[in-house]
Amino acid sequence: MSELDDLAAFAVLVEAGTFTRAAEQLGWSKGQLSKRISALEAGHGVQLLHRSTRRLSLTAAGAALLPEAQALVAQMQRAHRALAQLKDELAGPVRLTVPVSLGETFFEGLLLALGRDYPQINLELDLSNAYRDLAREGFDLAVRESVASDERLVARPLLTMQEITCASPAYLAARPAPQTPQDLAAHACLLNSHYSGREEWRYHLQHELIRVAVAGPFASNHYSLLKKAALAGAGVARLPSYMLHEDLAEGRLVWLLREYQTSSAPLFLVHPYQGGLPRRVQVVADYLAAWSTQ
Repeated sequence: MSELDDLAAFAVLVEAGTFTRAAEQLGWSKGQLSKRISALEAGHGVQLLHRSTRRLSLTAAGAALLPEAQALVAQMQRAHRALAQLKDELAGPVRLTVPVSLGETFFEGLLLALGRDYPQINLELDLSNAYRDLAREGFDLAVRESVASDERLVARPLLTMQEITCASPAYLAARPAPQTPQDLAAHACLLNSHYSGREEWRYHLQHELIRVAVAGPFASNHYSLLKKAALAGAGVARLPSYMLHEDLAEGRLVWLLREYQTSSAPLFLVHPYQGGLPRRVQVVADYLAAWSTQ
């Protein structure tokens, strides 16, 4: 413990009147408090208190030190109140970094609703598939596909990303829809160049793993471009489920091979470790969690 702690404990002791009550207020043992007051006295070479079984009284040195110790306690209380007020403030910046396709998907659902309900929160959205050091780069929140063993971060599951095989009605009007993964060999497939094995699509049916060689006229490392190509009727795509809710519901895309399972991976909401999130950051985190369940 520091001398500042000891000075604060001295002020609390004088206010409480007994070691027992002061120790309870400080969350210390009575013996621990007594040792700290003795250490404070020894450090300055003075006696601060006259101790008796019935009461405590200040020496001349204690009376001189008390106002300074009380001022220290008051300053600490003001600092705590200022920090508490900052944590409760619903105004100010919140910096969020997310994968590109996810950020583009929840723009309307998150940003517009958040701006309507909390206009004083200034959300800065960083769209990047690169790893960000949240603490060093000053980010409040992140969405990540994997969580490294970093004790500085707190992570909670946000949603599970599953790839859905889909195509537009216009594309399917010109050719039979695939009924099995093997049928994809006869289709124009839109490939994700982010993956080294992009020309092999994998499916599971019960305990069977099915590998299919695919090819097509277009490849991109950007899910949004692959989705635009699928909507335009360019071919069959495999896209994250979070991008497709409205398109599937409204018939702009058709879910193919539904009985065959595709790869899935969890997405995590991550923030730097701290005692508690400021309210404005918690609000954004809650909006993300609500969006993920829609």
